[in-house]
Amino acid sequence: MIVHFARIALAPIIYAQARRLRDTIPVLPEPEGLRTGVAGSGKPLRLIIAGDSSAIGVGAATQDEGLAVPLTRALAAKLESAVHWQLVGKTGLTSEGVLSQLTHGEIQPADIALVVLGANDITTETSLRRALRHRSEIVSLLRERAGVTHIVFPGVPEMQVFPALPHPLAWYAGLHASRNNRAQARWARQHRDVHHVDISGLARADLMGADGYHPSPALYALVANRLADFILPLCLPATAPSTLPPQAPAIEMDKLLSTT
Repeated sequence: MIVHFARIALAPIIYAQARRLRDTIPVLPEPEGLRTGVAGSGKPLRLIIAGDSSAIGVGAATQDEGLAVPLTRALAAKLESAVHWQLVGKTGLTSEGVLSQLTHGEIQPADIALVVLGANDITTETSLRRALRHRSEIVSLLRERAGVTHIVFPGVPEMQVFPALPHPLAWYAGLHASRNNRAQARWARQHRDVHHVDISGLARADLMGADGYHPSPALYALVANRLADFILPLCLPATAPSTLPPQAPAIEMDKLLSTT
């Protein structure tokens, strides 16, 4: 309710700030480096990382400083295994865009998928209903084409702390980020093999990149460690069942979104 009230009451200011931001925010390049690789040695784990600019590490100069490489190295160390990884993504992708990228791109077989998205759904004002529908299609595609067992969706960070966003736009974006995360967590609980990861508390103004919008290498490292800790039990058959929430009964989308 408060999001809808804010949209009406603050619309002229928010939209003016958003237009100005699109015209002035620096466009950072996608980081250099390979988008496939192997970290560590031992019994193999296959991982797909897909998503938007945060998935591919914008804000870092190279993949070694982005999300994919630190995450796979952390997993390889914790598991004492070889992590074979593939990165699929592009700056600016919404949930629909990630679905299209996976649909038309070449994806390798994998055990686990990490899907990083949501911020562009917010900035393009994609409805939660539509975004979650596309995320459901991403889940189906990854199961069918890559044989993925577990699909992990991190939450959107607290956008209100992004230095690039002036208030009240920052406050408004933060409300939408929280709303996205609550809805995504409830949606994920409807599927035993789909998981929402809370990454709140990591984003800070001093940990953002040069554009004030994307993570710096220091923030990517923090996020990678949290994600590795979450993914770790999913890779261990002896412990994974006890760490997973019980499958909730299916509920209609209207009820899923009713309290967001």
